[in-house]
Amino acid sequence: MAWDTDDGRIDIDYNSRLVRTFSNFFPSTVPEDSQSAPPDYDFKVPPSQTWDIKLNLVIQVVGSRGDVQPFIALGCELQKYGHRIRLATHDMFASFVRKAGLEFYPIGGDPASLMAYMVKNPSLMPSMKTMMSGEIGRKRQMVAEMLSGCWDSCILPDTLTDEPFVADAIIANPPSFAHVHCAQALGIPVHLMFTMPWSATRAFPHPLANLSNVDGDHAAANYLSYHVVEWMTWQGLGDVINDWRESIQLEPINLLDGPALAKMLRVPFTYCWSPALVPKPRDWPEYIDVCGFFFRDTPKYTPKSDLADFLAAGPPPVYIGFGSIVLDDPAKMLATILEAVKISGVRAIISKGWSELGGDAGENIYYIGDCPHEWLFPRMAAVVHHGGAGTTACGIKNGIPTLVCPFFGDQPFWGHMIASAGAGPEPLAPRDMTGITLAEAIRFLIRDETKAAAMAIAQRMESEEGVRAAVDSFHRHLPVEMMKCDLIPDQPAAWIVKSGRKQIKMSKMAVEVITSQRSGLRKDLKTYQSKPITIEPTRWDPLSGGASAVLATSMDLTGCITGMVTQPIKVYGDEKRRQNRADAIGALVDGQRLDVPDLKSSGASIRTTTSTNSRRSERSAGGQAALAGVKSIVNFAPKALKGMTVDIPMAITEGLRTAPRHYGDNVRDNGKVTGVGSGFAVAGKTFAWGMIDGISGVVVQPYKEGKKSGASGVATGLGRGLAGLATKTGAGMFGMFAYPAAGIAKSVRSAVYSRTRKLVEAQRGAEGQWMAEHQKWSASEVAALMEKFDALGSQDGRRAKGKAKQ
Repeated sequence: MAWDTDDGRIDIDYNSRLVRTFSNFFPSTVPEDSQSAPPDYDFKVPPSQTWDIKLNLVIQVVGSRGDVQPFIALGCELQKYGHRIRLATHDMFASFVRKAGLEFYPIGGDPASLMAYMVKNPSLMPSMKTMMSGEIGRKRQMVAEMLSGCWDSCILPDTLTDEPFVADAIIANPPSFAHVHCAQALGIPVHLMFTMPWSATRAFPHPLANLSNVDGDHAAANYLSYHVVEWMTWQGLGDVINDWRESIQLEPINLLDGPALAKMLRVPFTYCWSPALVPKPRDWPEYIDVCGFFFRDTPKYTPKSDLADFLAAGPPPVYIGFGSIVLDDPAKMLATILEAVKISGVRAIISKGWSELGGDAGENIYYIGDCPHEWLFPRMAAVVHHGGAGTTACGIKNGIPTLVCPFFGDQPFWGHMIASAGAGPEPLAPRDMTGITLAEAIRFLIRDETKAAAMAIAQRMESEEGVRAAVDSFHRHLPVEMMKCDLIPDQPAAWIVKSGRKQIKMSKMAVEVITSQRSGLRKDLKTYQSKPITIEPTRWDPLSGGASAVLATSMDLTGCITGMVTQPIKVYGDEKRRQNRADAIGALVDGQRLDVPDLKSSGASIRTTTSTNSRRSERSAGGQAALAGVKSIVNFAPKALKGMTVDIPMAITEGLRTAPRHYGDNVRDNGKVTGVGSGFAVAGKTFAWGMIDGISGVVVQPYKEGKKSGASGVATGLGRGLAGLATKTGAGMFGMFAYPAAGIAKSVRSAVYSRTRKLVEAQRGAEGQWMAEHQKWSASEVAALMEKFDALGSQDGRRAKGKAKQ
């Protein structure tokens, strides 16, 4: 059984029936190279390098100021390579981002509200009081708003300058949730970066998990803890994410696949902590990197005279502060801090933080407001804080002994890492904190041994350049050749057009130049995807696969009936929230509303800002709500047809195809079904190889196993061969119908649900026009580009060029 504690971490009883059953879905054996001890520390700073392709990069971040700040440093470094950087995060950080010289896009959400909610309800499963208050619904609505904001950040113009922007790649932290889905809708690369472990490993448990009753099987328990946390998170937000996916015309993701998308798709991951503190586990694949903490340049700061006087008046003080944590009882916390300072006999600087701690300042107390930690911490004897990754990094970098007082989430993880290195005592949770316990921890901090341990970590970190290493990681994992424009190599491809016998990848700028000379080509342009993402349901075997498909179809049909009532309510609420967000974005810049062209030609109304449009939107919301009820019941017949002719046959076919994996046999990858053509191609390959492998396996499998294990191996091999004969040939025969049907369904869906695609096309076209207006080409440059275009069109292109000369 798994349940939640009050520190935001999941308490997992490894011997419970639920967890043991859950573990059957994941490997439990530990590979020979699994990490039993940390690898030797060997960190090399990547050499300075240039980068050819200049990309539009959107960085999506959800969290507090401490979560946003490292990505500002990353964005500034990426700008040096010629990329255009947009940081999409909460509205309140607009000035913080823009002052750093980056573009900002508001995604909504209130980090202060989220932080207060986490302090009051730190567990993944909130209290009954919270559920009764309606707070859960408000937070889920906030997540829905942020998902929509993240999508807007990929395709909408800048809210300040109105300059068009369509993302060529996405960088995101996992709590932004929209990353993979936005990348799928656009067909572009996505790269995750985070300050805490989020990828399953046997080296240590998930930072949000407390394991009990492990009985020595720690490696398997650690690995399982990641899947439990991911699964529980998806339970709370999966329906919100799927509703939003539907709004951008993506198909829903099922219960088992949702939590594991990043692993299934092998999404590159960069972890932003020092390997001197937490080395990369040996069981992480090559597409996961640990690069070092992200540090910005030390900001210029001139202290107030009274702060300078306080620092000069005695020995270095101890910093005590909890940053963006919104305390439930600030007065009680302050009293505890003051008592501890008095008992330990130290001087202290107390940060007011978001909870506005403050009171009468004695001789040994100074209350400080907003002050850069980069400037302040080197002047401290020790630091006491909540354990945010950024605050932790700043203290450790400067060799400052650290006490973490964790409130929730990954904060205990960092506290334990510091304690295991000897740079501070074990974490002191606020619920266990008294004046005496805090004073004891402070005395531990000011020991010479603690200072020496902290300095040892800092010395090992001196060679690290986390931001540069992260940029190198990001560039290294990009599909460079797939992204390059064939005509202008330093620009990313956004369109594809057929010229002669070859398809040519073209950037937004190249399309404007070429079509200015040959306008007829514009009708042949197709949106290009440099990194197509296909998400298909995982099928373990034909029985469970078929049963799950039948159940899903039944639920869809039930939803069509109940949707006559529920869909109008949902659609009306969504339209109202969308309008409220549009008004908020419009009012963001200097209190003035900013108009953005209404792209009705693309089938999507981005936002409106006038009172007339607001009234029109009110009427439109009512009309769309009524239409939603009608659509719900009309969809009954198509969903039933799709379930019987596509979903259920595909589930059985894929279950048969993947079944051999359960008894150790290889499973062929015959490609993905993306449309009619690929459907027939996959069907042909599956049938051919299914028959070949299935029939030959009756002979080959006994021979292979017999060589390994003798007579008993022959029997085992014969069993595998007969099983393969049934599953592989069965997949081939079922696939002859299932794959083409799935391909036809996908092609029909692509033709019918074209609003998102048309929106992307319209926005890419708008950006291309804007680029052409701001970058004039001479006649000779245009002629050279046309000549290159014709040369790429193979013989047909060269013949066309010859006729033009004649």
